[in-house]
Amino acid sequence: MYSNFKEQAIEYVKQAVQEDNAGNYAKAFPLYMNALEYFKTHLKYEKNPKIKEAITQKFTEYLRRAEEIRAVLDDGGTGPAANGDAAVATRPKTKAKGGEGGDGGEDPEQAKLRAGLTSAIISEKPNVKWSDVAGLESAKQALQEAVILPVKFPQFFTGKRRPWRAFLLYGPPGTGKSYLAKAVATEADSTFFSISSSDLVSKWMGESEKLVSNLFQMARENAPSIIFIDEIDSLCGQRGEGNESEASRRIKTELLVQMQGVGNNDQKVLVLAATNTPYALDQAIRRRFDKRIYIPLPDLKARQHMFKVHLGDTPHNLTESDFEHLARRTEGFSGSDIAVCVKDVLFEPVRKTQDAMFFMKAPNDMWMPCGPKQPGAVQTTMQDLAAKGLAAQILPPPITRTDFDKVLARQRPTVSKADLEVHERFTKEFGEEG
Repeated sequence: MYSNFKEQAIEYVKQAVQEDNAGNYAKAFPLYMNALEYFKTHLKYEKNPKIKEAITQKFTEYLRRAEEIRAVLDDGGTGPAANGDAAVATRPKTKAKGGEGGDGGEDPEQAKLRAGLTSAIISEKPNVKWSDVAGLESAKQALQEAVILPVKFPQFFTGKRRPWRAFLLYGPPGTGKSYLAKAVATEADSTFFSISSSDLVSKWMGESEKLVSNLFQMARENAPSIIFIDEIDSLCGQRGEGNESEASRRIKTELLVQMQGVGNNDQKVLVLAATNTPYALDQAIRRRFDKRIYIPLPDLKARQHMFKVHLGDTPHNLTESDFEHLARRTEGFSGSDIAVCVKDVLFEPVRKTQDAMFFMKAPNDMWMPCGPKQPGAVQTTMQDLAAKGLAAQILPPPITRTDFDKVLARQRPTVSKADLEVHERFTKEFGEEG
């Protein structure tokens, strides 16, 4: 019901601006005041913060204009006196039709759709660099060709040479597809839209297609830009299947048109998508992605690098050969599996400290757990030391290779051989190695 207040406000604004432009300030003033009342009532009920902000901005503009007109009327100025340069200069530039905000008469419905999509724009960089991504050299090089080079070296892309326009990253779960997208968002000097199906699916008939259309329009306006669609299979499954709804079919059709439709100039818009189930994609969507890159399980060197990255600056006494041993032992593990493994290992020194019955005092006045036969060993527990007010001086021991062996003895990879066979078969048919 509250939308009626907004419609009434827009109607009053239209009349007010019409009278204002005609110089009938005595008639325009009460119309502006009526519009402001309705806008104020609408703001009480509006939940969307973006729309609220847009309406507040318009409210302020029309209020300022109403005050200017009142000042003119109080001075007894009608007609030419009120129509001075100052009054004209400060007249609201936005058409009354766009009572909800937006330049050039943008209708309120479109402003509402765009306000919802602005939350998908990533303004803060995720701080993931290319060097943080282990392996995947071919995928990184292809993405750099598409994202970095056209912005930094536009002179390279003349004549028939054009940057890639659409990338599909596919592979088993946990291999770094979304992580690569984070690296792209960090390294690229472009507007980055991170989209999920919830951003594009609406309960209102016809609104989903408008959201897709507005998304691509915003990307073109903010070019160079990147649209990242995670888990694209949820939006673009096979058409014609029995469980497909009319709404999802229309979303797919609009996405196909926007990605490669007549009259769309997308030279500076890159579409980046990720999926774990490439065979579930519609064949027309698959064709739109001119680069289909397989993101496989990490190889030996990549796994070795991952262990080092995830350990970071945590104290440990592992040597290069220990890292090689861990990489060999984790054959078949995904990047996500290795991250979980290291996370578990990071708690091993804490567990040792909790269970320890003997502690020794290190040269830096910190207490560390030790064996009973260690020189300087004192029989005590972590709780006893904490009770004496020494909690801040207890230090867990550094991580050892034994800690990793203990965790790896109980951990299993999450990707099966059957999963890998599906992705390898798709790569032979449609893709390329990353």
